[in-house]
Amino acid sequence: MENMLLVGLSRQMTLERQLDVVANNVANINTTGFKADRSLFEEYLRSPAHEDNFVRADRRVSFVHDRATFHDFAAGPTEQTKNPLDIAIDGKAFLVVQTAAGERYTRDGGLHINNQGQLVTTSGDPVLGNSGPIVFQPTDKSINIAADGNITVVEGTGRTDSVRGKLRLVSFAEPQKLVKEGGNLYSAGQGVAPQPDTTSRVNQGYIEKSNVNSVHEMSRLIEITRTYTQISAMLQQQHDLHRTAVEKLADVPA
Repeated sequence: MENMLLVGLSRQMTLERQLDVVANNVANINTTGFKADRSLFEEYLRSPAHEDNFVRADRRVSFVHDRATFHDFAAGPTEQTKNPLDIAIDGKAFLVVQTAAGERYTRDGGLHINNQGQLVTTSGDPVLGNSGPIVFQPTDKSINIAADGNITVVEGTGRTDSVRGKLRLVSFAEPQKLVKEGGNLYSAGQGVAPQPDTTSRVNQGYIEKSNVNSVHEMSRLIEITRTYTQISAMLQQQHDLHRTAVEKLADVPA
């Protein structure tokens, strides 16, 4: 197979992967705390000939190599909800939640209280404090979440604040090793350990929205689709040229 076809196919394979990444970003534009993924490409140079009896020197062929996909942890825009259970994290920290598969990490601050009085995420996973799940009493009111994550309430008819826990905020030295699960959950990759985060702050009554730029991602989606179509047309033209050449050579008298 000629180098032109190989180069075209390598580009189509990377475009297909890039299309999946961008489409997933677009699908999560409205997912609270979602962090976009980005594709990383590099040029791969290879010499097509390896013998020493060619008149001309070998020329390197440039292929497209889909090197990796990485997380964009840039902060998303915050939206004020005035819901006392909603929080937005100002900093690099993550909330720790308990799932059926173990501890997971999220930036989704759209929280609520379940039937057992536990503070949980939208998907129902308990939010962990420094001493385990955070549990409220039926008579609790005036919930206050301080900037450091400390949660206090006015209990019953009294005016004395009672502490219900402190949000466990963690960060990672190598966040790119986190493994995304679903829209806004992460698990720790191999050799990755969460560290207590004391620098990030919590803003009560706000949520952090997705950091996906809808206009940019839709433009990329159109651009990728058009590029894939153009390469397909080019490869088809090359195939037709080869077929025509073979048919004409077959008509040449021996």
